[in-house]
Amino acid sequence: MSGKGRPQPVRRRPKGDDEHEEHEGGSERWLVTYADMVTLLMVLFIVMFAMSTVDSTKYAQLKDGLANGFGRSAQILSGSSPLLDDQGPTSSGSEVMDNSLITNMPAQETKAIKDQVDKAQMQAKQRAYADAEAQVKSLLGLWKKMQQALAKKGLADDVQATVDERGLVVSLVSRHVVFRANLADLTPRGDEIIDTVAPVLRGITEPIDVDGHTNQVKVKPKYYPDDWGLSTARALSALRRLADVDKIPAKRLQASGFGHTKPLEDPSIKGSQQINKRVDIVVLSQAPAETRALYQQVQQDLQKTQNQTGVQP
Repeated sequence: MSGKGRPQPVRRRPKGDDEHEEHEGGSERWLVTYADMVTLLMVLFIVMFAMSTVDSTKYAQLKDGLANGFGRSAQILSGSSPLLDDQGPTSSGSEVMDNSLITNMPAQETKAIKDQVDKAQMQAKQRAYADAEAQVKSLLGLWKKMQQALAKKGLADDVQATVDERGLVVSLVSRHVVFRANLADLTPRGDEIIDTVAPVLRGITEPIDVDGHTNQVKVKPKYYPDDWGLSTARALSALRRLADVDKIPAKRLQASGFGHTKPLEDPSIKGSQQINKRVDIVVLSQAPAETRALYQQVQQDLQKTQNQTGVQP
């Protein structure tokens, strides 16, 4: 019988040979990929190093310009930066960046940037002043309500007010006796003054500081160790009146004593001793510090406007 119709046997390689060839091919492909990755990492680190070295002087100038332009204190950006610590002279990477962005900038573009910064600074100042003006007008509105209530009882001359960086300061400066000599107790007239302004204070939510003051007569108080003790006791008397009688929440009240350190009028002026012996009721503004710093300037400007036009602010 002829072997023509028989199926031919299939030859197979030993299993170990296939695995060996596959292992060798895979090893070569892995080396190529690994080499590419190492190259890319090296390039990345070179770029990062070139960008990490900054000219500290120019960085500080840029920081101050941006801070002022956006109406923020430059101190906000004054924290140390790891990019600037222990740096020597500017590296070549930094020089390239500075030359391209700053040194070689056309004069027209430099002027345009400066104009934008100046405009931003002006707008920030205008916003801050507008905020301060609104706050001062609100505080003066409270004082106007107090004045009207005091005038109805004939007490308008016993109290005066001003606005400073703390807020509205209402001073009991009556030339009548508000506190008895050497004592912290309010007289009936002092009680009436506090009770008259209390409804306005009760209608707001701001905290209230009650400050006690003595005059500058160099005589040791009879019942207190010194002026500090007497001034603090007077502040507490007014505070208790506001809390216990006039029902202003105690959590809004605090008392301070300043002795004779903060006269309202020059002690050399005749009659100033009676005025300097006083209690200040301070409505503490909750506006940001940068806004409150403009209060006195705003009040002066409003007063000038009133004097020129005769119109109340």
